[in-house]
Amino acid sequence: MKKQRKAVTFLKQKSYLLAAVLMLAAVFGMAGVYMSAQRSEKKQEELLAKQEQEQREQDAAKEAIRQADLERQREQDAAAVDKVIKPANDDFLDDPAVISDSGTPAEEPDAADADPASETPAEEAAADPVEPALSFDGASELAWPMEGNVIMNYSMDQTTYFATLDQYKYNPALVIQGNVNDKVVSAADGKVSNIETNEVTGLTITVDLGDGYSAIYGQLKETPLSAGDYVEAGGIIGYVSEPTKYYSVEGANLYFQMVKDNASIDPMEFLQ
Repeated sequence: MKKQRKAVTFLKQKSYLLAAVLMLAAVFGMAGVYMSAQRSEKKQEELLAKQEQEQREQDAAKEAIRQADLERQREQDAAAVDKVIKPANDDFLDDPAVISDSGTPAEEPDAADADPASETPAEEAAADPVEPALSFDGASELAWPMEGNVIMNYSMDQTTYFATLDQYKYNPALVIQGNVNDKVVSAADGKVSNIETNEVTGLTITVDLGDGYSAIYGQLKETPLSAGDYVEAGGIIGYVSEPTKYYSVEGANLYFQMVKDNASIDPMEFLQ
């Protein structure tokens, strides 16, 4: 009996020892799996961080190149505008004072005593500059103010879908797709009649074309113009700005509207 009890006790001890060994093996195995998973997750995070850093560096390089191109274009535009046209002769210089026989400058006649009839037509023209005549009719053509796809057509006979507003509305203008900082030029000769900023089309410039016609340019920034300035076809109106909240889904664009006697008309009828 004693031998049997000893055998049973020995077997129980062996079983406990085996169980303890198995538990330790399981604990070490789970710890190994956990550490491996942690290392794998850390490697993935490091890889993602490296990819994000490389993407940021690439974006920064592209932006630097784009800004350099933009600055170079603006310098070229400014140089073209700032060119000084030399006069054909020196007639614009003041006449030297006439020296009398006594060696002293002769007295010039008082302005009140001057004969009005002595003024020449050229002097009268210089005193009253003539404004350029503006003329635009139904047969005139417009140049495209910017290159880009028309993403929303003029539509005043039926409503069209505005994605940002998620509703159907009438559209009195063309919405031309572009990129921020794209150059916008005048579609025709005209005179700036109004510059304003509103929440729908942002910086908006109205150019009087003559004969009751006007061209309206919206979603702009950095215009070189002021009210009363004359601008020739192809002259710079401004640059495309970030879209207002009314066009956030459509993205950066030029809002281009034509008006005849204060009523919107289809610009596509005049564009080349």
